[in-house]
Amino acid sequence: MPLVIDNLPEAIRSTKRALRAALPNYRQIFNEVEGAMRQQIDAIHRDREQGRNAIPAFDYASIVSGDVGEAAIASIRTRGACVVRGVFERQQASDWNDEIAEYVQRNHLDEKLAHRAEDKYFGNLSSSKPQIYGIYWSKPQTAARQSEQLTNTRVFLNGLWKSESEGKRHFDPERVPVYADRIRRRPPGSESLGLSPHVDGGSVERWLDPNFQKVYRHVLTGNWRAYDPFDAAYRPDVQEIPSPAVCSMFRTFQGWTALTPQGPGDGTLQLIPIANVMAYVILRALQDDVPEDELCGAQPARALSIKPEWHSLLLEAVTPIPHMQPGDAVFWHSDVVHSVEDAHRGNGYSNVMYISSAPWCAKNEAYLKRQLPSFLRGESPPDFPADHFETDFAGRARESELTPLGRAQLGFDLAR
Repeated sequence: MPLVIDNLPEAIRSTKRALRAALPNYRQIFNEVEGAMRQQIDAIHRDREQGRNAIPAFDYASIVSGDVGEAAIASIRTRGACVVRGVFERQQASDWNDEIAEYVQRNHLDEKLAHRAEDKYFGNLSSSKPQIYGIYWSKPQTAARQSEQLTNTRVFLNGLWKSESEGKRHFDPERVPVYADRIRRRPPGSESLGLSPHVDGGSVERWLDPNFQKVYRHVLTGNWRAYDPFDAAYRPDVQEIPSPAVCSMFRTFQGWTALTPQGPGDGTLQLIPIANVMAYVILRALQDDVPEDELCGAQPARALSIKPEWHSLLLEAVTPIPHMQPGDAVFWHSDVVHSVEDAHRGNGYSNVMYISSAPWCAKNEAYLKRQLPSFLRGESPPDFPADHFETDFAGRARESELTPLGRAQLGFDLAR
């Protein structure tokens, strides 16, 4: 069910009153969380200064062999992100990049972009024009999503979560539904095409939706050290305010797979690698310097902005991802703050396929039933602006390109 709010300012005021009444020492608790954030930020700075990766990285082969080290797993749970090297062979990823370029050019996508549906999701970010194309059903995207490699990777990532707690099984980590997403094709020299720091998957809902309040129940009762960002309790039950580009699936990790070499300075991804960062964000909005009818600038149906005037401490930890090669993939927890560099100062295209990790649960199964007709007709998926560019595209992936695994991941079995 979508979340409907008729009078947002009053809903914010009444919710903040209730949350403060339930946590009368909200100032003290926030000061404790702020101190813990400072410690994590200092640790991130030390890693970077001493030449260590602040974002853990390991080889895909270690997922296959089952020997991803405990230190790496602990680091993912702390930093909320990881880079998986060599998910695909470099040549395979480069070939896919060439194939997508040909697909875009052959079907005159650039001409159609002038008539695209308006997407206001990033409208309240200071930098809000990512070079993202509304392409979902190219053959390379379809092949990558249904591949054994990415399936194994996503099952591993789902397994980092606590899928059973509070007396309930929240999801099946072994089953990986497809959330069809877009591509980024960013040419060198592009300026002001980035995204300022934000979080996806809910803005004002994180305070106003009862199930989101349960997700952060430990934070909101002052027992913030018990908050586990990898505990899935109540997460598949949260309600979003519907809007184009607001994700209505439960994703354990957002992610993308590199199609070209890229790294710091190439107009690519930056993270604030703190997994439990929402403890700070949630409590920050309850503090006395925030207007009673505001949540640190959060707006419905938008990305949740992390702003200098409210979250300056967090912004000290903005960290570029390490250098990526074609076929490498990066993933970040669905609560982790991320951004995209404004300027691409590199020499080549900075191209990716957005492919996240999502587990099988009732929420995601319901989305698959809505998404499947989009694949069959070549339309934009339900969560995205209704551009429907690909309906008549030559070379679009068809049902015949799907493997048995790919059919299952798209929910063909549910359509029987």
